[in-house]
Amino acid sequence: MNVIKRSGKEVVFNSKKIHEAITKANESIDDKEYRLSDDQIDAVTNKVENECRSIGRAVSVEEIQDMVEEAIMRTGAFRVAKSYITYRFKHELIRKSNTTDNQILTLLEGDNEEVKQENSNKNPTVVSVQRDYMAGEVSKDITNRFLLPPDIVQAHKDGIIHFHDADYYAQHMHNCDLVNLEDMLQNGTVISGTLIEKPHSFSTACNIATQIIAQVASCQYGGQSISLAHLAPFVDVSRQKIKKQLKEELNLFGTNLDEDRFNEIVEKRVAAEIQRGVQTIQYQVVTLMTTNGQAPFITEFMYLNEAKNQREKDDLALIIEETLKQRMQGVKNEKGVYITPAFPKIIYVLEPDNIKEGTKYWDLTVLAAKCTAKRMVPDYISEKIMLQDKVDKNGEGHCFPCMGCRSFLTPYINDQGKPQYYGRFNQGVVTINLVDVACSSNKNFDDFWKIFEDRLELCHRALRCRHERLKGTKSDVAPILWQYGALARLKKGETIDKLLYGGYSTISLGFAGLWETVYYMTGKKLTDSEGEAFGIKVMEFLNAHTKKWKEAENIDYSLYGTPLESTTYKFSKALQHRFGIIKGVTDKNYITNSYHVHVTENIDAFSKLTLESKFQHLSPGGAVSYVEVPNMQNNIPAVLAVMQHMYEHIMYAELNTKSDYCQVCGYNGEIKIVSDENGKLLWKCPNCGNTDQNKLNVARRTCGYIGTQFWNQGRTQEIKDRVLHL
Repeated sequence: MNVIKRSGKEVVFNSKKIHEAITKANESIDDKEYRLSDDQIDAVTNKVENECRSIGRAVSVEEIQDMVEEAIMRTGAFRVAKSYITYRFKHELIRKSNTTDNQILTLLEGDNEEVKQENSNKNPTVVSVQRDYMAGEVSKDITNRFLLPPDIVQAHKDGIIHFHDADYYAQHMHNCDLVNLEDMLQNGTVISGTLIEKPHSFSTACNIATQIIAQVASCQYGGQSISLAHLAPFVDVSRQKIKKQLKEELNLFGTNLDEDRFNEIVEKRVAAEIQRGVQTIQYQVVTLMTTNGQAPFITEFMYLNEAKNQREKDDLALIIEETLKQRMQGVKNEKGVYITPAFPKIIYVLEPDNIKEGTKYWDLTVLAAKCTAKRMVPDYISEKIMLQDKVDKNGEGHCFPCMGCRSFLTPYINDQGKPQYYGRFNQGVVTINLVDVACSSNKNFDDFWKIFEDRLELCHRALRCRHERLKGTKSDVAPILWQYGALARLKKGETIDKLLYGGYSTISLGFAGLWETVYYMTGKKLTDSEGEAFGIKVMEFLNAHTKKWKEAENIDYSLYGTPLESTTYKFSKALQHRFGIIKGVTDKNYITNSYHVHVTENIDAFSKLTLESKFQHLSPGGAVSYVEVPNMQNNIPAVLAVMQHMYEHIMYAELNTKSDYCQVCGYNGEIKIVSDENGKLLWKCPNCGNTDQNKLNVARRTCGYIGTQFWNQGRTQEIKDRVLHL
């Protein structure tokens, strides 16, 4: 059993330290009549040790100290308890005088276990990542001491809410966005003070796109998305250029070709150009490292109906085909073996021209299914459902990508009376821990709704802090975003304030743990009719508040199904600390993401997607559903059947499979999760027994996106507990 120190370093549990601390507090009492006996000290120590072991995970120093206090008081030795509490308080004051040194030092030495597993796509041993984390520690310190109200800081610390991305809050940075790549490519942009004009070939457009992606990623902390449709016009630019070159070659050699043969050669060269351009994006994205210390969190959107004409649509199909082929192949690891990369994330839109056998682009959908079966992407958006769910004030439905992994914009009509999605962004997220609301009510429904109301107002004030932090931000802080087309073309010195109101950008109220909340309050699962009804009522309550805030303030608050990564562990530990172990509610080291059916629930893929579609509809600010599947590479018809069900029933969903590799023995399959002698979960090759994470390539869907740098103990347990839906 291990203990997590305040610095984040993980050490082996040592009961002697508990015994020594109690003994010191005991000896500080002058009157021996009020002291504990040696036997009582031994009993308290043993009780605390047993309680720690029963939790089944590494406990923090603070948790152990709380247990010690409670155990001493239960013996009736209140003066000893008071002495122990006073000792803790004095040392807490000392620590508060310098709150970052220990965290940064353990980070630099690679001993900070919490930071190591905070982000499944960052390698904390790399100096550029450490640099970002160091800045993050300073930002969090400034945020907690100066920038946020104390009650919001405390609520975040207690796991009542989660104030996302506090490590970037000190700077005037936003969350995620849809990059207006079309504007930047067609009208030019500026990168690092250099004018970039409209490209004259597809491969050049792809190269410029990767530079834009890297620049944008370094100026924000969330995900970004681009549409491949914005690259499609440049295929024909290359085609016309190739035709001209070929004619010049033929004239040079005095050769004539018939039209069919001429066009055949042209299209072969066009295909080669597309291959080079797509490869540029694939390899540059996975090899670039932004100032955030990771590859850009980028999503590529594949939507045939986004093309402006049939020529562009057919060229877009060629880009999509090549992108899927290259992604299905994967990228080589250091051993030269093809593995599954985390990025770019890919979204493929299911639409009438590609969803059924016999439709024009059906072969693309089959290719997408094969790619998903091997590499977990693309994910899928149903044009049919999205056009129903995303309806603007003119009564028109629209289909567009999420920003990164799941954050969706709300419908918006610009000053020209036209719908607009690209160039818009999200201001940030604050998440409410629904399970804490439920447990705090002690199953009293009147208390539940009252506590819920109070907690939502706390979230509202925290969201206002995010909004106010962005107000007054000058466009000069990130020219690529605000001046040169990624999000806007503001003047130098102009603030971004007008983009924070009126629906141009969104700000998100996140939620987590609906499954546990429903089960605690009703005794029913979300999959039962009674549980489903209560779950819908909770979602409607959340939406009613975001609507009220939006109408009052002209700020586009939107409900968001939070993709908990490290926070799922934090919330579960906080719940266990506050309410103990409650079966089916707090007995795991994680809580359920957003509205999802619990990962241990036996339910088939089709029923899961149908049920979750009702809750996804009530998460307009973002949500994604998934089904867990075995190796489907030899059962593509089943993958296609799930995709067709998605098209008919749910807006946005994905399939999760396994694609791992052991660098020690060359095993290519599923790397398993096992427990060591202390109960810690480890990844282990089932073939050779290798447990060195540095020699394992593991890719798992974490919470809407693929992670490849491993996870904390809570998320690892969640991954281990997942059942198959097919």
